[in-house]
Amino acid sequence: MTARIDKVVTSGSFELDGGSWEVDNNVWLVGDDAEVIVIDAGHEAAPILEAVGDRTLKAIVSTHAHNDHVNAAAQVAEATGAPILLHPDEAPLWRMTYPDRAPDGALAHGQVITVAGTDLMVLHTPGHAPGACCLHAPELGVVFSGDTLFQGGPGATGRSYSDFPTIVESIRNKLLTLPSETTVHTGHGDDTTIAAEAPHVQEWLDRGH
Repeated sequence: MTARIDKVVTSGSFELDGGSWEVDNNVWLVGDDAEVIVIDAGHEAAPILEAVGDRTLKAIVSTHAHNDHVNAAAQVAEATGAPILLHPDEAPLWRMTYPDRAPDGALAHGQVITVAGTDLMVLHTPGHAPGACCLHAPELGVVFSGDTLFQGGPGATGRSYSDFPTIVESIRNKLLTLPSETTVHTGHGDDTTIAAEAPHVQEWLDRGH
């Protein structure tokens, strides 16, 4: 049985560089009736745990460590015993939310996470954040892009630890090389596809950030 994908939308504040913004976050669950992973446990643990239900939570995968993507992770981990996985380059951002708790494991480019017989390949896509990662599930025809790629272009790069040329390079070399029909499940807002975003790279470069 192929894994299924569920989405929970949680709401709260994104805080960085002294600013605060109210945001809705997409929390993605990939699994079957027995086991599941959570991608980006943001804001509220209760609805995430409700979506997990009585399934075994194999991992909480954080695409990056901005507070709105990780601030429910520790509570979900505590409730389930699941490890929190994060790219090591995210350590400075992680410590802003969790100064006294380290992630439980590291993400690395090319690493494969398997849940419900389905492989998800970790793609290191820095730019929005230095250790930002996406998860490509070829069998499901999807990539979970975190805040690297959205409907309409790259994630924001105007704040600390981010860089516009780097995010464009990540998208061009690691995401737009995926099959064009791949659905992009984003960290906020609506889905898009690789085919819909690929033609616009030059526009993003001309627009700059």
